[in-house]
Amino acid sequence: MSAVAAEGAAATAPPHRGLITLSVMLASIMQALDNTIANVALPRIQGSLSATQDQMTWVLTSYIIAAAIMTPLSGWLAGQVGRKRVFLFSVVGFTVASALCGLAGTLPEIVLARLLQGLCGAALIPMSQAVLLDINPPKEHAKAMAIWVMAVTIGPILGPALGGWLTENYNWRWVFYINVPFGILAFLGILSFMPETQRRKSRFDFFGFTALSLAIGAFQLMLDRGQLKDWFASSEIWVEAIVAGLAFYLFVVHMLTTTKAPFISPAMFKDRNFVTGNFFIFVVGVVLFATLALLPPLLQDLLNYPVVLAGLVTAPRGFGTLAAMLIVGRLMGRIDTRIIIATGFALTAFSLWQMTGFYLQMGTASVVWSGLAQGLGTGFVYVPLAAITFATLSPQFRNEGTAVFSLIRNIGSSVGISVVTTLLTRNTQAMHSRLAEQVTPFSDVMHAQAPDAFTSASGLAALNATVSSQAAMIAYNDDFKLMMVLTLCAVPLVGLLRRGAAARDNAPVAIE
Repeated sequence: MSAVAAEGAAATAPPHRGLITLSVMLASIMQALDNTIANVALPRIQGSLSATQDQMTWVLTSYIIAAAIMTPLSGWLAGQVGRKRVFLFSVVGFTVASALCGLAGTLPEIVLARLLQGLCGAALIPMSQAVLLDINPPKEHAKAMAIWVMAVTIGPILGPALGGWLTENYNWRWVFYINVPFGILAFLGILSFMPETQRRKSRFDFFGFTALSLAIGAFQLMLDRGQLKDWFASSEIWVEAIVAGLAFYLFVVHMLTTTKAPFISPAMFKDRNFVTGNFFIFVVGVVLFATLALLPPLLQDLLNYPVVLAGLVTAPRGFGTLAAMLIVGRLMGRIDTRIIIATGFALTAFSLWQMTGFYLQMGTASVVWSGLAQGLGTGFVYVPLAAITFATLSPQFRNEGTAVFSLIRNIGSSVGISVVTTLLTRNTQAMHSRLAEQVTPFSDVMHAQAPDAFTSASGLAALNATVSSQAAMIAYNDDFKLMMVLTLCAVPLVGLLRRGAAARDNAPVAIE
């Protein structure tokens, strides 16, 4: 972008930029926090509502599917009615839905409320990213994305600790009620300070939206229920996989061949940085959220940590991300962005290598230091990636682009969680069999360590519990090793990114 254009962008930047940033960040933190805060409360919710384990999966699945379907629609809605109106309706809907979740007295009530939460909250993350990119000049995009990443990553990291503390000290309903004051503050801030964007009217591509929604919904349902139904041994999973594949094929063909305005503009995917950035955010989604899904059961079920302690020892991951944001904000513009991203992937791989050495008798220091290293790595990747992905993309695609960016990250997290949980279950069973083969009454080690293990039922039960714990620990280590290899494989692909010259049409979005 020319110097004149840059000056024009700065000159027309909206007033109250700090208050706009604070308002959209409150909304983003509220939504990001809700992705994980309810997970630790599920056992209490299950007991309170007298639901089965299978039924409780719908509390999470309904939210995930609704959010996934609505995320790409948020870009089109922002063009039709204005980004501010979309934001306001989303915040109101999400806040009301949170209150309804807390008030729910039956399983259908909380599932419907979570469905509404997902529908209304889907726009908050991508729209907040688009807002920060628009209200800041290009030279400030790295700092703006550092703030945005803070909300997106800190929420899921702190969610389990906060959810556990609220559940233990108050009630599971406060896991949802806590959103209400944040929602009110975010609504008032957005209403008072955020300018409205120029509307870009276009016809609604009903076929494209329906095909994409079917593909996303069926794929998410397959991922969420795959482990429960033993994957492709179940006819349900086959049906969901076929529907997802066929619907996505129809969506792609329709998008590339229609002469009218498609639901998602294919022109966006001509931008190499945008396409490569979406690939990397998929990897980040897999690694970050899969790790966050593995650590709570590892610490609480295997190492017997209380919920609050498990949250405290994983909190340094957030401090690492905050530190990385401060460092990256100073490095951007001075060092090639690709080097920063590669360094972040290397730090993340190092942290996962540390996790492959976890063992049953370890102290809290191993969890703290590996989490701190991963937090640093996540910040070094996420902040410059969020900036460089949109550095060469025309602002007219910003609403759609940020929606696709968030959708790909969410799909990556769903894929990562499904893969690691499936491998954890299967590898635990396999390792249990292999370890049990070595445990016999004729082993000299067994005679020396546990001479009475085979002479009583209690001894056999204790021995089986020990073997099961060791097998599960090895399975966790294997999952961390898999994610380490995936992260290392992503490092050479950083070269596909361009340095990130600003898009030619980088004027600020017009405001009314």
